[in-house]
Amino acid sequence: MALHHFQPDHYHVTIGSHPPVLRLHDGDRVVTTTVDAAGMDGHGIAVTARGNPMTGPFFIEDAEPGDTLAVRLDRIRPNRTYGWSGVMIAPNIVDPSYVPALPWPAPDDRQRAEWHVDVAENTASLVHPAVRPLTLPLSPMLGCFGVAPAYGQAISTATSGPYGGNMDYRGFVEGVMVYFPVLVPGALFHLGDGHALQGDGEIVGTGIEISMDVEFTVHLIKGSTINWPRGETTDTIFTVGNARPLDQCVQHATTEMVLWLQQEYGLEPLAAQILLGQCVTYDLGNMFDPAYTMVCKLSRHLL
Repeated sequence: MALHHFQPDHYHVTIGSHPPVLRLHDGDRVVTTTVDAAGMDGHGIAVTARGNPMTGPFFIEDAEPGDTLAVRLDRIRPNRTYGWSGVMIAPNIVDPSYVPALPWPAPDDRQRAEWHVDVAENTASLVHPAVRPLTLPLSPMLGCFGVAPAYGQAISTATSGPYGGNMDYRGFVEGVMVYFPVLVPGALFHLGDGHALQGDGEIVGTGIEISMDVEFTVHLIKGSTINWPRGETTDTIFTVGNARPLDQCVQHATTEMVLWLQQEYGLEPLAAQILLGQCVTYDLGNMFDPAYTMVCKLSRHLL
């Protein structure tokens, strides 16, 4: 087990089988940085193309298709004071009849809110537009991360799938363990798209976008095959489905949870489904991008 300090000098706006930037072993920990969704670094300078640029990928030795990669998010901290966000709810989030009443911007207006982020005080304060005072507590998270898809695909960081990707789930915070199916040799783990704060669904198309200092630890689980991302916190286990329409991502997440309860926790099919029927909770991840995200959760104390 080794500690690696990695400072990226290039980024990818696809998640795929790109040349690895670092080779890791089971148990290795990485200290690195990410740029924001517009490609701006910790100094607020645009250093790469916009579109959720990814740091990585990181090659995990001995990882093969059919294995599972576990990634613990050890530390996620904004590394500058300037954040930005969207301001208008996406048209697909409201009734069609209300869409004309949304505050549509002028053709030359990027319609961006600007925030002052104070890590020491754990707050984000709205600076522009000055509609009314607003200061919110931080909850730093990663919006987009995952492993390379199968068959040599390179998929835009605008969307998500079984490999992870742009899930924008506000539960991907410090301390969470996330599991991904290994789909190519080495897994090729990517990460980026830091948010200082974000509501469920990312309904304005962004969180408070900001660059991050990130630390993570990788573990390889040989011979363990999963279909969709999974996760664990101190209090819950959860599964993630990414698809559109919304019912399809609910189906993926729920099926993955049923399989997990049967395979890893030893519940009979009927017992698993009776338990979920009365105790499951669902969190909405991304509701803005090409694929939506639904998270199926269960409290640990029930297990």
